[in-house]
Formats: sequence, C-alpha cells, structure tokens
Amino acid sequence: MRSTRDLVRQNSSAAKRKWATRTDKSCMRLLRLLTRSYQFSIAYGDLLLLESGWYVTHTGLIRLARRRRCVGMHIEPVTEFSEPSAARWAFKATVYKSPQCKGFVGYGDADPSNVSFLVQGAEMRVAETRAVNRALRKAYGIGICSVEEIGSTAEPSQSSRRESRKLPPQPANGNYGGRTVRDHLCQIIRQHQLDATLVKSYATDFCGVKVLREATREQVESFVAHLADWAEKDRSALLCQLNSYLGSKEGAA
Repeated sequence: MRSTRDLVRQNSSAAKRKWATRTDKSCMRLLRLLTRSYQFSIAYGDLLLLESGWYVTHTGLIRLARRRRCVGMHIEPVTEFSEPSAARWAFKATVYKSPQCKGFVGYGDADPSNVSFLVQGAEMRVAETRAVNRALRKAYGIGICSVEEIGSTAEPSQSSRRESRKLPPQPANGNYGGRTVRDHLCQIIRQHQLDATLVKSYATDFCGVKVLREATREQVESFVAHLADWAEKDRSALLCQLNSYLGSKEGAA
C-alpha cells in the first residue's frame, strides 16, 4: 500500500510538471485510478497525456506484462490483409497470461494513411506493435488506448505537410536517431526559436530516461510529435515549460 501511495504521489507531481496546462481534476482522478490498478509510472514512460486524455505506451504494457508474470506471446502476420507493395500490413498477437491460458488475441494494422508521417516507411513494425498492444490491453483489462495505436493526433498544418514531403522514409533498421526524426526536431527548434539544450532536457524528462539515448524509438517519435503540436498551438506555454529546465541547464554548465 505504501509503495502504491508513493507512486500515486510521484505520478501526480510528474503530470503537473510535464502537462501543467492540461491536468484538470478529471484527468488527475483517472491518473490515480490507472496508477492504483496497473502501477503505471510516468517517470518510466508508461503513460502519456495527449489532447484527448491518457494513453498507455508500449513500454508501459510490456512492463505490466512482466509484473504480472506473463508467460509469453505469439505474433504472426495476417497475409490476407497485408499488401507489402502498398506498405499495408496486418498482424495477429496472442498473449498468454499463464501456462493454462488459452490466449488473448489482438490484431494490428498499419499503412501510410493511418500512421504518423514520422514513421512512414516503418508500417510493418507499427502494425506488429499495435497487435501486441491490443492483445496486452485485452489480457489485462486496460480500457485506455495505447499511443502506438493512433496515427497523427491532428491534421498537420500546411507547413508540416510541406516538411513531411521533404523527409525520406524511416530507416529500415528502426534506428530512431536516423535523419528523419532528428532533422524534423532540428527544424522545429529553428522554426520556433527554441533552446536546443532545454529541449533536450525536456525530451529526457518526457521519455522518462536518465539520458536520451536510453529512450525507445517510439518514445522519441512521440516527443517530437508532441513538441511540434505544442509549438504550433501555444508557443508561449511551451516556452514556460522549457524555462522550467533552466536550473538543470545552468547546473550542467
């Protein structure tokens, strides 16, 4: 009980620090419920707050499966719903909670029309991750959607669409540090005149890691999309958020 109360308190503090402008009473009530029910941790990147509410991450679901001693899962492509030439993929994932479990099945699909432009070229991996996430959510009774199951959270602005046409497909090796994401992040920093050091500190905190290189590809892509959206809609609020890291920047100097 004490550890759960501590985690509730830590998550509440982290949520108010990361998303100060969007943490109303109903949002915080749901966060407390998710924390008590599933032991999700914002610091470890288990949850993200997007425009429409809380989303669990692939990291959070995998960590939950480990805590609940999931015995394994089986993943396979669904060939009748896949069309590789059109970058259209479908996968089936079956999660086994115990040796006696008959399995919880989830399906995931992805094609260029339902993924963020940041991950276009990686539709096969997105489809597999979505299938795993849906199976895990079904197995453990999680009602909120996972962030990897959604595409772009909003219609991109014309400037964003122009930039997306210039970006090459995501590298096939899955390395989030490839030119696509890095160049888009640099473009956001230049366009909105942001402090790169503060953005890096915010990214590390957002992804819940000690150093940015420890973050997963999905976490970094989510951060870049979040940063772009916030910069477009409310740059002043974003600057206030970034300025909260000034102390850590001076300490690093």
